Amino acid sequence: MTEIKYATTADKEMLLSKDSHIKENILIDTINNKREIIMLVDGCFAGWLRYNLFWDEIPFMNMLYFLEEYRGKGYGTQIVRFWENEMEKLGYDKVMTSSQANEFAQHFYRKLGYQDAGSFFPFCNDLEIIFTKEL
Repeated sequence: MTEIKYATTADKEMLLSKDSHIKENILIDTINNKREIIMLVDGCFAGWLRYNLFWDEIPFMNMLYFLEEYRGKGYGTQIVRFWENEMEKLGYDKVMTSSQANEFAQHFYRKLGYQDAGSFFPFCNDLEIIFTKEL
């Protein structure tokens, strides 16, 4: 059984132990602003989705991560669909995300209807592909 819900401050330590890409004060802000979504599978923490607003007006998914044992089982699709539905409820008509060109995630996003919108080399790293989707 899966449960998808907005993270609360009770989830903070668990998220910090799994996510090395965010500082504690920023995580607290994303939790307080309902921009951190978690998934539980049979009561166990499986993964999370975090977003912010691009140009302060377009929801931009900046983190989607599942623990190894939960990958490839459709949970990513479920949490992204949940997020897209929540964004529609909030009145947004489009969303964005990105993936490095060397990551499998680019194929996942395209399968979900996201379209390539451009790319760039951030700070001389690997090519980052920007994706958009109309809701």
